[in-house]
Amino acid sequence: MLRILALLSGSLLLGACSSTPSSGPSFLGFITPYRIDIVQGNVVTREQLQALKTGMSREQVRNVLGTPLVTDAFHAQRWDYIFTIRRPGTDPQRRSIVVRFDASGTMTGVEAPDDLPTEREFVDSITRQKDEKPVVPKLELTESERLALPRPPKREEAAPEAEPQGAARSYPPLEAS
Repeated sequence: MLRILALLSGSLLLGACSSTPSSGPSFLGFITPYRIDIVQGNVVTREQLQALKTGMSREQVRNVLGTPLVTDAFHAQRWDYIFTIRRPGTDPQRRSIVVRFDASGTMTGVEAPDDLPTEREFVDSITRQKDEKPVVPKLELTESERLALPRPPKREEAAPEAEPQGAARSYPPLEAS
């Protein structure tokens, strides 16, 4: 009888565990897991793109845009700058910029989307609190606040230090002459 009861309760528990959602946006509708922002690649802004000029060397392009995310061994004349950001509650963003070079290593063209943000627009898009001003803690008291503080209790005079007691010891010299 006990064996049947244990078997029945065990199967009920296993059945109950399988009916709860194991994944999803929340656990039983109460707790939502923390999801981090995932940022990958190089951010290329409109100002950086405007700094590029046809005829620049690879090193000059690298100084303006940074190291490319993809440099293909089979397409050595092409650098890809790809940027993706995935934030919870928003649609993922993906931007791809392709820089092309000729055989001598000078830039011949750039393929970029028309909706590249400026640096200010990009910073505003990733900042969570746009309208809140930071709370700066008060670091100093005014003179009236200092006077309102209670006075510390007066310290009693410290007793003079007692002379060491005990027999004075004399030690033999460390080096034998």
